[in-house]
Amino acid sequence: MILITGASGTVGKAVLQEAVRKEPKVRAIYRSKEEAAKAPSGCEAVLADYADKQSLRRALDGVNSVYVVCSPIPQLVELESNMVDACKEAGVKHVVLNSALGAGDYGKSFPSWHRKVEDKLKGTGVSYTILRPNGFLQNIVTYNASSIRAQAAFYVAMGEAKVSYLDVGDIAVVAVKALHGGAHAGKIYELNGPEAISNQELAKRISKVAGRTVSYVDIPESTQRDAMLGMGTPEWQVTALLELQQYYKQGGGAKTDGLLQSLIERAPVTLDQYLTANAREFRDQAASA
Repeated sequence: MILITGASGTVGKAVLQEAVRKEPKVRAIYRSKEEAAKAPSGCEAVLADYADKQSLRRALDGVNSVYVVCSPIPQLVELESNMVDACKEAGVKHVVLNSALGAGDYGKSFPSWHRKVEDKLKGTGVSYTILRPNGFLQNIVTYNASSIRAQAAFYVAMGEAKVSYLDVGDIAVVAVKALHGGAHAGKIYELNGPEAISNQELAKRISKVAGRTVSYVDIPESTQRDAMLGMGTPEWQVTALLELQQYYKQGGGAKTDGLLQSLIERAPVTLDQYLTANAREFRDQAASA
């Protein structure tokens, strides 16, 4: 039995969908009955919470392999550590941990939180695979589409930094393969997309699929901080996001290699493919009304 945590999240949902397609016995953790009701056919939905250790014990009953992911929140280290401990106690054979690019060399922001969990997992003696994905293609819509629709522009303090985006569906393929351990046991996979691009280039690509001119506006970090705080974003999240952008500005997200393609055994989803499939997200609000 394979257990997928975070089944209603961006990556967890993709991993669950891939697992249901490929594996005979799949269980998925949800935190609410409402979310559990949306579980795909072919999986057993269970209610559990990282903060409730007893619920984790129940969810892990009969489970051999676990995919662990958590939302990027300040409690990530504590919550994922609870799951790691529960896996050890339950005799789980293999754990796939969804970490983040930068966990190996960046001591700030989300990567530093993930590194603490990585180290804890390594110390348990449980067989593991660690995934460190670069930025998600899906985040382009999540973070930029709203201002692009309204103002034909997006605003970030990123300078000319390049990011090698990848699709969460491709991450999911790697995760499900890694759940079997074997040749993946003890491996740390830093997963990069097939092309590293700047926000200037991203704006050009979006313009092409949206049929309108879209601009990237490089703003001072202080301006982005004030804007995010003004929108009600928690201060911890603002700080963590700005620190992550500093990592990208140092070149941390610009690497490309053939690892992802070799793991999924096909060409990864490209930026252009993703933008074309989601072109409507970037079109003018009035024109789309």
